[in-house]
Amino acid sequence: MTEVRFIDFTEQHRRIRDEVLAAVGRVFDSQQFVLREEVSKLEQEIARFHGVRHAIGVASGSDALYLALWALGVGPGDEVIVPPFTFFATAGAVSRTGARPVFADIEPGTFNIDPADIERRVTPRTKAVIPVHLFGLPCDMDAVAAVAKRHGLAVVEDAAQSFGASYKGRRTGSIGDAGCLSFFPTKNLGGAGDGGMALTSSDALAEKLRVLRVHGSKKKYHHEVVGINSRLDELQAAVLRVKLKYADEWNAARRRHAAAYDRGFAGFPVRTPDAPKGHEHVYHLYSILVDRRDELAHFLEERGIGTGVYYPLPLHLQPCYRELGYKTGDLPRSEEASRRILSLPIYPELTDPARERVIEAVREFFSA
Repeated sequence: MTEVRFIDFTEQHRRIRDEVLAAVGRVFDSQQFVLREEVSKLEQEIARFHGVRHAIGVASGSDALYLALWALGVGPGDEVIVPPFTFFATAGAVSRTGARPVFADIEPGTFNIDPADIERRVTPRTKAVIPVHLFGLPCDMDAVAAVAKRHGLAVVEDAAQSFGASYKGRRTGSIGDAGCLSFFPTKNLGGAGDGGMALTSSDALAEKLRVLRVHGSKKKYHHEVVGINSRLDELQAAVLRVKLKYADEWNAARRRHAAAYDRGFAGFPVRTPDAPKGHEHVYHLYSILVDRRDELAHFLEERGIGTGVYYPLPLHLQPCYRELGYKTGDLPRSEEASRRILSLPIYPELTDPARERVIEAVREFFSA
């Protein structure tokens, strides 16, 4: 029986292979590899796609978060509120600035940060909040923005998993003071290696980001501040420009698969992802909550179906954050999600028969 891989972009690459190779060849022919025409054009195209004034290409999504916080003045002595149920880079970016991550629990069902718990975690030292549009579902940005406005906090959107998603008609990454994208190969818009981008409509913030990404330099060999080297290269930009044309089409395919999963699991003890009205999900991951999660994953593996667990240990319980003093039970919704979550295959080129195999296998497990 044919394997159903958890992630498989081979068919996607086959479809666009000639376009990608032509774009890469164009870069090699130019012999211009760093912050040249391809990056500039991609920045313009991504800015238009999101409806923002500026898009600044950087080396990774992790760097986009770090540089956005740095450019907003976050540093030692400050606190930044983040969810504990997310990829490590969200909190890691805070730590890299010298600030302290403060964890606020998630909402059940959406897996996104709970605006009410953000409010409870604000102190005089709080400088910013990072809502993560986890798995491709936009956060409740009106509620997040209201808390931020009451307390004078900057909002940095972690849109690494939500490329193309929208909240009440606005693309994720375009709503806060800054938005951060990742172009890691498995993302909804993924490159051929690491890459990222920071979005903003603030001219001043964009200028700071552009300076910080090139060792703090506006003029070559003249350094206004101590920055870092975090530049998106031309090869990645060329690949991404090809793929950007297909982003909405690919996201529509993901939504179609998710809707079929939702229908297929109705009546079974499976909590499917929430998608509140006005929150356009792009299903970077299709994650369900189930009891006996590990048993189900093993059952599916035996039938040649790949799965993933995102994330098995919430950030407040990670060994590197032990000194922050969190303990098991402090953020119960995040901890429950980590125990019960399982992600199923979802990508644009997943075939309908393969998807139906997944549905039937999950139903078989719970019918036994």
